[in-house]
Amino acid sequence: MAQEYLILNILLWIGFYLIVALSLNIEYGFGGIPNFGRALAVLMGAVAVGSLTNRILMLYFGIGGQIVEASGSIKTITNDLVAQNPAAGISLFIISIVVAAILGSLTGALFILPSAKLSEDYLAITLLSISEVVFMTTYYHPDIIGGYYGISVPNFFAFIPGEQRLLLFAVLSLFFAFLTYLFVNRILTSPYGRLLKAMREDETVVKTYGKDVMKIRIKTVAIGSGIAAVAGALYSMYAVNVIATNFSRVEWTFYPFLMILLGGLGNSRGVVAGVCAFVTARITLTTYKFEIAQAFNLPFDPVWLEYILFGLLMLLILVYRPEGIFKEKPIYTKPVKKVLKKEGVLK
Repeated sequence: MAQEYLILNILLWIGFYLIVALSLNIEYGFGGIPNFGRALAVLMGAVAVGSLTNRILMLYFGIGGQIVEASGSIKTITNDLVAQNPAAGISLFIISIVVAAILGSLTGALFILPSAKLSEDYLAITLLSISEVVFMTTYYHPDIIGGYYGISVPNFFAFIPGEQRLLLFAVLSLFFAFLTYLFVNRILTSPYGRLLKAMREDETVVKTYGKDVMKIRIKTVAIGSGIAAVAGALYSMYAVNVIATNFSRVEWTFYPFLMILLGGLGNSRGVVAGVCAFVTARITLTTYKFEIAQAFNLPFDPVWLEYILFGLLMLLILVYRPEGIFKEKPIYTKPVKKVLKKEGVLK
């Protein structure tokens, strides 16, 4: 049973992080946009579920008062309704996912506007700063998503037994990750994907051909943020609560960057490999950290072992394997593939 829980937990987090990492790969891996504010988009997914959906249900059920106190009553009433009417729960689930994607896209497009013309270094710092400001705002203002108190989220799958909940969300997270993988591949093998690579390599060339780099950046961040917000919504539904501290920059910005660097920039295969390797190592390490500390007689608290090892891993990747597990390959269109196959370059 313990092994089954460990495997399902790994699969669950592979799904969550794969969605976020693939969204970040569109922006950073292909477009060269160092979005150090990725946690903001994930947080918007939580806001969609914890704030918007809860407030809609407050109006529907006629429940007044502050959202922190009202969320408990909403959760109880909604869970009873969903247990008797599964279609209502599934509808609320779909609506929440759609609202999260829309809110994430709008937020991404809005918050990159002041900084879209900045160079990479300044852009990264600005996006990180904006993300931190929004994070602190949601933390210290409980009226948004409960702040430091947290807020309850209805169980949209209350008709499913509790012991199957982890399996359900592991399947859901992997399903949405698979859809994201197909969507991202479709985008990045299109002319738009090649335009992103051109912008990453040399913005001057893109401008020379009459393309507006600012508009491309805004569109790219909007798409990436919309995808990442879905992960935030799924995580909030799984946890059945929203607490601002669950959406820190370490968990939802720096770790996804490390996964992409580990797997390889600019290709979806590398992202999948990086996410799977990272999440498996992290969950296993977290589960058995005290046993590992005892076996190796570590002179520090094993809680810090995760951060030490992953910080060391980041340095090793940047120094010895900057291209990652899978090296980026050129994007070939169908006409180019035909020509290369005739010449014997491709098989």
